[in-house]
Amino acid sequence: MTDFYDSFQALEEKLVKATEIFKRSQEEKRKLLKELAELRTESKERAQRLEALEREVQVLRREREDVRGRVEKILQQIDVLTKADAGG
Repeated sequence: MTDFYDSFQALEEKLVKATEIFKRSQEEKRKLLKELAELRTESKERAQRLEALEREVQVLRREREDVRGRVEKILQQIDVLTKADAGG
């Protein structure tokens, strides 16, 4: 009878340990799922910020080209005026 009782007690201890492991794994799973959700949100926000920055870079490049064109026109006008003064 003692062997049965010892076996039963050992089984009970194993079940308690298994239950504790299961509870810890469930808690860890919840934490990991929460972390995953936060990372997904962060990733989405970063992707949106990246898209906004890419659009801003495109706008700035267009503006730079516009300014470059204006400066070239001004330089051409200055060149024409200086040639006219030198020739006149």
